[in-house]
Amino acid sequence: MNIRIPVSGSVSWIGANDRRKALFENVWPLPNGITYNAYIIDDEKTALIDTVDASASGDFLERIEAQLQGRQLQYIVVNHMEPDHSGMIDALTKRYPELRIVGNRRTFKVLESYFGITRNLVEVSDGDRLELGHHSLRFIMTPWVHWPETMMTYDASEQMLFSGDAFGAFGAFNGGIFDDEVHLEEWEDEARRYFSNIVGQYSAMVQKALAKLKGVPLRIICPTHGLVWRSKPSVIIDLYDRWSRYDARPGLLIAFASMYGNAEQMADYLARRIAEHGIRDIRVCDVSTTHLSFLLSEIWKYRAVMLGSCTYNNLLHPLMEQLCSKLTHIAPKNRIAGAFGTFSWNGGAVKIIRQTYEALGWPLVAEAVEIHGHPTPEKLTACDALALAMATADALTHHP
Repeated sequence: MNIRIPVSGSVSWIGANDRRKALFENVWPLPNGITYNAYIIDDEKTALIDTVDASASGDFLERIEAQLQGRQLQYIVVNHMEPDHSGMIDALTKRYPELRIVGNRRTFKVLESYFGITRNLVEVSDGDRLELGHHSLRFIMTPWVHWPETMMTYDASEQMLFSGDAFGAFGAFNGGIFDDEVHLEEWEDEARRYFSNIVGQYSAMVQKALAKLKGVPLRIICPTHGLVWRSKPSVIIDLYDRWSRYDARPGLLIAFASMYGNAEQMADYLARRIAEHGIRDIRVCDVSTTHLSFLLSEIWKYRAVMLGSCTYNNLLHPLMEQLCSKLTHIAPKNRIAGAFGTFSWNGGAVKIIRQTYEALGWPLVAEAVEIHGHPTPEKLTACDALALAMATADALTHHP
């Protein structure tokens, strides 16, 4: 996009859309693509805030030159060294040999390991400043949001925060780059999926970062993925605060793994019985056809989770095992749970689901239900108590 897109003052967006990449980090699906946001400051001294993924760079270097109109790029501020944001650093240092790289001690360890760069480094610590002229940059260390070297850059003159991966979202731009140019409700799902997939594991560190930002005037938030928040930055701040406190809305995810349809029948029966008790926010997902990425997002969305699986060689179905393993690893909190399953010749799946809940600290609303063989109407009535307990739990009936 070879046009100037001003953000505020002499700051411009100079990022890229990527609609070709299928998997973010070669793990998470990108049905709507993704953006890589970088920003250029054309002041008395010039600076670039982050770069883009090399695979989506296109004419990135030429666009920088067009923005600067013959002036040299003097600084690049590296808020995060992950390759989708640092991918053009090596090319930039070759184009601008005197370019100075601004980062923290941990930044430079990764920088050297990636590119072998050890010169023209400007090391900054928490609270340090870089004066560009009108723009005065202050650096805020936010380690483990979501790598150890991550930091944010605050432009005091414009009350603008370059936030790195924090406050980001999946999804390429469809023309609108700013929050006042789109329907925000259409972005929330992809912002939550991004948070739960990428940042959620580090929720405690997100809370620490938010505490550092408390009292800092924030007129504009410029993340490295997703919308630039120039009108309602409080919206994304509030969402990240809620998500990192594991605050969720009333509702239920029922996720099941089924080889021959028996566990699926249990899932549908439970969902119907719970709906009959007046619960509307229910999502039923087959782990074999719903990617882990979307399951995690639903778990961050709702207060209640029911996992069900057939027994597979005395264990969980492999894709339910993947989900349980990931949950144990990222450890979301403040959820209530239910468990169900089926077996043909020996049980095991439900026991492992219960163990997962115990590790997470998620209380069961009622005894788990395990059915031997085909779930006939008579056998399915064993699910009624579980359905009633879930439907009447405060997590589903209480609206804050």
